[in-house]
This record gives sequence, structure tokens and C-alpha cells, in this order.
Amino acid sequence: MRKFTEEQHMFRDAYRKFLADEVAPRMDEFREAGIVDREIFKKAGDQGFLMIWPDEKYGGMGDNDFRYEQIIIEETTRAGCAEWYNTLHSRLVGPYFKNIGNEEQRERFLPKCVSGETILAVAMTEPGAGSDLSGMKTTATDKGDHWELNGSKTYISNGINADVIIVAAKIAGVEDKHAMVLLIVERGMEGFDRGKNLEKIGLHAQDTAELFFNNVKIPKENTLGTPGKGFIHLMEGLAEERLIGMVGYGASARRAFDVTREFAMERNVFGKKLSDMQNTQFKMAEMDAKIDMLQVYIDHCVEVHNQGGLNANIAAKGKMLGSEIEWEMADLGLQLHGGAGYMKEYEISRIFTDARMSRIYAGSSEIMRYIVGRDVFSQKYQSILE
Repeated sequence: MRKFTEEQHMFRDAYRKFLADEVAPRMDEFREAGIVDREIFKKAGDQGFLMIWPDEKYGGMGDNDFRYEQIIIEETTRAGCAEWYNTLHSRLVGPYFKNIGNEEQRERFLPKCVSGETILAVAMTEPGAGSDLSGMKTTATDKGDHWELNGSKTYISNGINADVIIVAAKIAGVEDKHAMVLLIVERGMEGFDRGKNLEKIGLHAQDTAELFFNNVKIPKENTLGTPGKGFIHLMEGLAEERLIGMVGYGASARRAFDVTREFAMERNVFGKKLSDMQNTQFKMAEMDAKIDMLQVYIDHCVEVHNQGGLNANIAAKGKMLGSEIEWEMADLGLQLHGGAGYMKEYEISRIFTDARMSRIYAGSSEIMRYIVGRDVFSQKYQSILE
């Protein structure tokens, strides 16, 4: 039995209705436009669905229980709205202000983030620096009363919609390749430009852009955290980022299973239902078991995270296997749909193309295996069951 409170069940019902009324009916429109209307963020904020954790003085509920975000991710995916990256805004980027920001920054930015007036993004990836951030070329030069930011970022989610972007940059003149600073870049700053909305093979409603910084003057009050420790600050948020990912992977796998099950029970092949064929039953039985096992691990990770115990190794395991199981189910689902699965009108085709990114972003499957494998052969290795 999954551990949600009565209040959280009520929250799930209300959020599910919000998605059905306000977001899901417009998703095809957003996919065609390549971007979710900013109005959706505002509507979610007005109803208290955008940011849960900020204190009441900033407009939030003041409840840091990750299960609220778990509900948001699961229901957003279930409704076919996962391309609306509300969790990137609310639970991946927003907490930087809580964890390493100062009170002036929290008061200045959080209320409008909670209300949906301000949309957030984080910019780490560059053309030559993805999983390995030490290859970063963007620099911040200390000019005394401000930083001068130069460089570019790519594949930035919410890149078009974002009003406030946390940008990672190397500190110019410092030899340590990990000496970075996180800077708060705001819409309209002179020298800050965006490229076009990038076209992708999936996640069509999610705006993704290149960002360019040409001698952008960043006031010192827009320094987030401690200069020189930007790399550490980024690493501190990775475990939760991967937990966010695995919750989505589990929900997506289950959604792919559900639509495939429904299709198999309706489709006639050689005079009988596709669901009556032993191969279909065996394949779907295996995936049902895998998805259930994944969900148990995800729920365990959420509980561990709420207790402050989620670490890089635990999160890497879930991110790695979760994205693999999602892909396995999406691939099987499309295969069992046959030719219909290749048609855009069937939901499984979108799940399939969207799922391909899961094994890449927030650390590729290869990087996850490296993290887990390194831990397996360390002196500190300990099974999660011990």
C-alpha cells in the first residue's frame, strides 16, 4: 500500500481535475506551437499547484514532503501532459533559492515563482560540456561590484519561457576546473540573448533553446551560493533531480502499459484478441512485474529522501533502471500496436519518442552505471538492505 495522507489524496484529486480542465485539452495546441502557454503556469500558481514547499510568507504551503511533487509528476504524466515542465520550475530549480540563496533573493524571486508569474530554468549544458561539467567554457569575470558573463548554453529546457535562469560559469583566472559560480540571469539583461526554439524528435511541447551571454553585467546580489563552490552546489541537487526523473519514468512506463493493455484487448488478430495470445500475455506480464518492482523502489527512495538520506548511488540506481524500464515498455507497447503504433494519432507513438530522452538527460545511463559501479568496488560499499 502506497503511503499517502488523506490530504495528499485530496490534493491528487484536485490536481487531476485541474489537468483535465486546463492543460490536457490544449496539449496538441502546445505541441504544434512547440511551447506551453505561460498562462498555464499562472493558472497552476493561482490554484496552489506550482510550488508546494516554499514557506507561507512566500506564497507556498510550507510543506517539503516530496510526495506532493511525486503526485504532481505522476498525474501530469498520466494525463499526457509531461511535456509541461512544471517540476523543472518548481522542484528542480526553485529549491536552489531555498538551499543556497539568501533571504533577500528568496523574498525577491520566490513569490512570483510560486504564483507562476516568473518561470525558472537552469543552464549547465554546453555544446562541449554535458555530463562532464569540467569541460564548461562559459566564464564569469569578477569586476568588483558585478560579474561579467560570457559564453553560451544549449539544450536548455524552459529556455524560451524562462524569466529567471540559474547559469553555471567557471570563474575566470582560476586554475581549478571545478571553480564555478552560479549566477541569476534575468530576462532583459543587456547582452543576454536566446536562440530559436530547438526542434526535437520528442517532447514537442517543451521549449528548448540555446542561450548566449555577451559581456552580460550580473550584479553581485545575483550571485547564488558561494563563488567557487558552484560545482558543489550543482552536485548537491543531482540526487533529487534523478529522483524527479525516476518518478516520471515509472509513471510513463505505467501509462505505456495501460494504453497498450487497452489496445491489445480491443485488437483482433487471426480471429482472436491480441490479448488472448500467449506471447502478448507473457510480455505484458513481465513488464507489469518490472513496473511494480520499480514503483516500490521509487516509493522507497521518496521516503528516504523525505528523511534526508537519498544519496548519489541510490538515486543513480533508480535513474538508470527506471529509464531503462520506461524505454522497454514504450518499445514493447509500440511493437504490440503494430503499424498503428507508428501513427501520431496513437498515444504510444508519443510515449516512445519522448521516452528516448530519459536515458540521456540528468546523467546518461552510462554515467549512472559508472556511479553505481564505482560504489560497488569502494571500501564504503553497503547494500541498501543493510
